[in-house]
Amino acid sequence: MALLPRSARDFGSAQYWERFFQQRGPRAFEWYGGYLELCAALHKYVRPRDKVLVVGCGNSELSEQMYDVGYQDIVNVDISEVVINQMRERNAHRRPKMSYLRMDILQMDFQDAQFQVVLDKGTLDAILVDEEEATLQRVDRMFSEISRVLQVGGRYLCISLAQAHVVKKAVGFFSQEGWMVRVHQVSGSADGVAKQQFVLPVFVYVMTKFKKIPDSVLQILEICTEEQDRPVRVESAEQLIEAVKERQLYALLRSQLNKNPSASHVSLDLCDADAGKPRYTLHVVDSPSVKASRNNHFAIFIIPQGRETEWLFGMEAGRKQLAASAGFRRLITVALHRGQHYEGMEGIQAELSGKVMELAPPGLPSQQQVPFLSVGGDIGVRTIQHEDTSAMSGEYLIEDVKGDNMCYFRRLIFLSNRNVVQSEARLLSSAAPRGQKQRKKDKKKQRSGSTEAPPTSACQAIDRSFLCCEHHKAMVAGLALLREPELLPGLSVLVIGLGGGSLPLFIHDYFCQSHVEAVEIDPSMLEVATRWFGFSQGDRMKVHVSDGLDYVAELAAAAAPAQYDVVMFDVDSKDPTLGMSCPPPAFVETSFLQKVRTILAPEGVFVLNLVCRDSLLKDSVLAALKEVFPLLYARRIEGEVNEILFCQQYPEGKLAAPELLETARTLERTLKRPGQAWDSSYVLSDMLKAVEIV
Repeated sequence: MALLPRSARDFGSAQYWERFFQQRGPRAFEWYGGYLELCAALHKYVRPRDKVLVVGCGNSELSEQMYDVGYQDIVNVDISEVVINQMRERNAHRRPKMSYLRMDILQMDFQDAQFQVVLDKGTLDAILVDEEEATLQRVDRMFSEISRVLQVGGRYLCISLAQAHVVKKAVGFFSQEGWMVRVHQVSGSADGVAKQQFVLPVFVYVMTKFKKIPDSVLQILEICTEEQDRPVRVESAEQLIEAVKERQLYALLRSQLNKNPSASHVSLDLCDADAGKPRYTLHVVDSPSVKASRNNHFAIFIIPQGRETEWLFGMEAGRKQLAASAGFRRLITVALHRGQHYEGMEGIQAELSGKVMELAPPGLPSQQQVPFLSVGGDIGVRTIQHEDTSAMSGEYLIEDVKGDNMCYFRRLIFLSNRNVVQSEARLLSSAAPRGQKQRKKDKKKQRSGSTEAPPTSACQAIDRSFLCCEHHKAMVAGLALLREPELLPGLSVLVIGLGGGSLPLFIHDYFCQSHVEAVEIDPSMLEVATRWFGFSQGDRMKVHVSDGLDYVAELAAAAAPAQYDVVMFDVDSKDPTLGMSCPPPAFVETSFLQKVRTILAPEGVFVLNLVCRDSLLKDSVLAALKEVFPLLYARRIEGEVNEILFCQQYPEGKLAAPELLETARTLERTLKRPGQAWDSSYVLSDMLKAVEIV
């Protein structure tokens, strides 16, 4: 039986509804769920003694069920005479005080201010099917009639799927009339009867009529969601619409996960209810290849604070590996945000349990215990040491975090790209060895959610022997391309991009006679490197606060250009819209690369950190480099987008793989001087094993 209209416009037609109820007969038709799904919201906003008008009642059982629990002053109206006759006959004896009237809600016969509540379940959605002028005029007439028959202090309760144009019209009309507007999400609306008909959640617009104050611009707009015990005030209709949209997208995400458990990458942010700022970031990872057993359906993994940028946790491929090794068919990883306070693992578990269970895989056994996992059972340590704003780089912060093996690291983070570590250095712990009692206290603190303080913030605590960034290690290893590594201690190096200064510092310290110049466009970064990362200038280390493009151009234009053994580019782009975040495109234009070649010694090496996700753009960069530097090596960084490019001027200088590795070993022996600290995990020859000639 075809009950749906040929077009959405027919929903506003009296003839359509006459045919609809004639064909359907007396069987109840429930839009957006029945009394059980809606009763919590109805009891909150309707008092038993209220005089209630139900507009567009149809043959829903909602009025009958409300009558049976004590709401007996109810008047129902509908445009269809067929359904009104059906409902009168059905309720004449059982519910004698309830009336049914055939009436057009655009022109009702009631007196002004006759009702305390007007209840609308799907009628507005049926009328407001588009935003054409004729439709909007009909809705205005409907709203005006509802306003007329409601008393001051009365409520218009509109149950709706809250499509954006419907929310916009309803909120706009009534807020301009001076009414208080609240959008209330129906609790459990995505799980009850409504779920069988609609993927989207059901909302109730609660419009409370106030006496209109002339020239008043005050708007009271609120939203009340499933998770919140109390409504939250918003500043504009746009924010209210956006909040509703977020709930709808979340419902669609849940539906997607239920229908397609092995769906591709799914993530969402859970925000602080009061401040509205992200508190948790969840990634859902399915591993259908993991064999199902009784206890491996579902788990939650809490990423320790400060480690969310590591490949295992920060990249999709890493999270898939984590899920597979953990042995769960669905794993949700949870990243903890900066600027939020967490009450340890138990507090996080209590806070997240209800929400993550909404993302459980289909078929999860009832009463199944879902484990919360982490590294070492604790939530990590993150201490923000400094926050400031740079005129060039925007807001940034310095934070100390606890990494693996109880080591602490200091990081520079630009808040415009908060998931990327701009600079990082390992801290030397100044704490004395602790006894058994102190270690027991520390374990007790971890169980209770307390966080221990990281080492002192003094710059003397920086471990200058350790390069945290893999791409920095590869850049230094590329010096093995120089033909005579035994002469390297006295080389001259130009580094474009200072950051925290760890790369030029390492070269300065380990090439004991080298002369290093760094160019940094942002003077704030020089201050950051000096104050927080142990950087200092001296006879062999100079920093020029300048645009790297201008500095290189001036050097190349000199009558007798200075020439460097090594030129390094480690400079990020400030434009997030580009497909290349390092370096800015101007640094790899052919005309500028010619200037770089001019200031490079004949057998020198130009080292470039390339971070490019656009394959076509990357190909054009490689083509430009090969046009200027015939000999081009590439070293990809595993688990990262970074690719280190080594460029030289003469193809006849090419080193065969065995010769290159032996040169690297010689260089490393040169750098490991007596009394000089050396990170044992850093092996130059290992860094060059994966080098390819482009």
